[in-house]
Parts: sequence; C-alpha cells; structure tokens
Amino acid sequence: MSDLPPLNADTIWAILKEEIDDATVNRLVWHYLGYRYNKSSQSWDTSNVAEDWREEYPEPPDFIANRPPTVKLTRSIAKENKQLLKEKLGFKGYQIGEFGPRQTRRATAANWLLSYMQQQGINIK
Repeated sequence: MSDLPPLNADTIWAILKEEIDDATVNRLVWHYLGYRYNKSSQSWDTSNVAEDWREEYPEPPDFIANRPPTVKLTRSIAKENKQLLKEKLGFKGYQIGEFGPRQTRRATAANWLLSYMQQQGINIK
C-alpha cells in the first residue's frame, strides 16, 4: 500500500484533525495489523495478521463506522501506551460538543498507530 501516508507524528495529527479521510485511516490500521490485499486473487491475505484478529475479522473491519472492532483495537493497546496521544503529542482531546463516535474512533486509531510506533521503535517526533 504505497499510497499510504508515512507513519509519523504528522500523520497522527492529520488523523486527529480530520485531514486524512476515514478510508485512509482504516487502510493505515489494516496495513499495520498485517492485512494485505491480493489483487490477483481479489482477496485479503491475512497470513501476517495476529490469530485473534484473523479469526474474528477474516476481512479487515471498518474501524470508523463500527464500534466492536474499535473496542478490540482499544483493548489491544498496551496499558503503558494508552496515554501516548497526550504524553508524546500533547493532544488534549476534543472539546465538548465538537466530537462524536466518529472522532472518538479516529482518536482510537491514532492512539493504536502511535502505540504501534512505540512498540516498533519508530521515532514519534
């Protein structure tokens, strides 16, 4: 998926500020979960996806539109990484009245990606 934005702090901020569309946010998370689309077979290759994800979601879920996969995503973030948006980026959250489920799910995706970066030793700043 070479058309994905780079995994860096600017991309995480762009997710939070809604400068990246929902489809791209989903594709970023899918990519780092290990999902790969095989054009020739027109099917998803899940050989690099963790077994618990592969069993529950043989095709990558829409994290922005659906709550259950986002809950699973939240639970998969290591406890010590739950506050990375605040600790590493200084994200203060959304103001009352300017967010709903969609923004919350985008923030979850952003935090999961930040946690992935932390675990992989990818420079966050």
